[in-house]
Amino acid sequence: MNTITDSPLLGLSQRLPPSNLQAEQALLGALLANNRAYERVSEYLAPVHFADPIHGRIFQSIARRIESGQLADAVTLKGEFEHSGVLEEVGGTAYLAQLLSSMVGIINAGEYGRAIHDSWLRRVLIDIGETVVNNAFGADPELDGSSQIEAAEQSLFQLATEGGGNDGGFVTFEVALSEAIKGAERAFHQVGHVTGLTTGLRDIDAKLGGLHPSDLLILAGRPGMGKSALATKIAFGAAKSLLEQARADGPNVQPKQQVAMFSLEMSAEQLATRLLSEESRISGDRIRRGDIGQKDFDRFVEVSREIGALPLQIDDTPAISMSMLRTRCRRLQRTKGLALVIVDYLQLMRPSAGTRPENRVLEISQITQGLKALAKELNIPVLALSQLSRQVESREDKRPQLSDLRESGSIEQDADVVMFIYRDEYYLEQRRPNEAAFDGGPDKFNAATAEWQQKMEQVHHKADLIVAKQRHGPTGSIPLYFEGAFTRFADLDTVHSGHAA
Repeated sequence: MNTITDSPLLGLSQRLPPSNLQAEQALLGALLANNRAYERVSEYLAPVHFADPIHGRIFQSIARRIESGQLADAVTLKGEFEHSGVLEEVGGTAYLAQLLSSMVGIINAGEYGRAIHDSWLRRVLIDIGETVVNNAFGADPELDGSSQIEAAEQSLFQLATEGGGNDGGFVTFEVALSEAIKGAERAFHQVGHVTGLTTGLRDIDAKLGGLHPSDLLILAGRPGMGKSALATKIAFGAAKSLLEQARADGPNVQPKQQVAMFSLEMSAEQLATRLLSEESRISGDRIRRGDIGQKDFDRFVEVSREIGALPLQIDDTPAISMSMLRTRCRRLQRTKGLALVIVDYLQLMRPSAGTRPENRVLEISQITQGLKALAKELNIPVLALSQLSRQVESREDKRPQLSDLRESGSIEQDADVVMFIYRDEYYLEQRRPNEAAFDGGPDKFNAATAEWQQKMEQVHHKADLIVAKQRHGPTGSIPLYFEGAFTRFADLDTVHSGHAA
């Protein structure tokens, strides 16, 4: 392994990478003397963690024998190394005997294992630091400054998640049961019995139980179905709920958590206009054209005061990378708290800097795995929007299926919940009878038009949210109300069907 050496440019003195060869010898001696010591280090220690490659090879042989139910001591290892012709490479019989004399008791094995692992972590950190310095001096001309920060952050994140030592492990059933009871108690005391963060839509909350921490939810649909509108509605509903919870403790109490919306397609201003349109009941088209009077403008000001305090953060960076998104979410959680992340939409994201996936499917797989890892790390729900493939359009039945997800395998596998937004009205509108192209005379055309209008009335303002996969609950269809003029979703009033509740 290269060390950071005497570069006059850096002003660094020559230093050897950290290692603890005595700990390595002592641990190997303990393993050879008592194979039960392996249980104390097996979860986190690997051959690559040893500074001396000979020690790594010996540890690998010990681990292989113990895990296959065989005895691993100086005699059996000597025979194995002799058979494979590497006995002299590992120091011969004399070195195996020396390891036995360096042994520590089984009680100390875990401490020596952690010392070895810690030295390895420090060596990897030195490697990462060297790479950062070299890249900053221009070793990789393709990486600009921002990309170098992303690549460094990605390397550190990977080290933290994959090389974190013996974090995790078993939780007693008693502790797990206690947490489950606390969750049930929270749901019992909440309005609507929602355990997770509310979406602001009654029937979605009833089906999903709200948005749950560490869940990755996918909301997919063809263009024109209203994915962004529904995601915006959910962001608004969740942020409104967080604000109401804070204001229950006092009129000036600030929310402890934020909703983060990454809009890769629409600008922050367009999203704000959409929310303003929905809440003021003035169509977005009229707002864009400036077709508003003084009364409408006064309504804008009033609504903006009402929703201006919402704990909603919008990031409209186009083609944001996974590592940049992760960094911004961590920063937001650290500074203001974070309750929900929404990504619109994942096919517009880039994988982390420094990674070069072989194909688009692998790229999307890295992104969905990254979003799921983010949900688990920050213990928050992540809602990601996704496009559907064009194969939907070629079918008679346009209702989406799991196989319609673009680059579907990884998305379907990584997601805890997969939902499709579908509107019959969108497709039926395209099938309006055309008199010029209609063969059969005026009477048949009029009859066909009447039939079409009847069907349109049945589906007017209606949408279906199809829950195709839910790891923790039932699947099925949720009817919603959709108002195209305001691109607005609401609960469907099933008593007075076709009206928003």
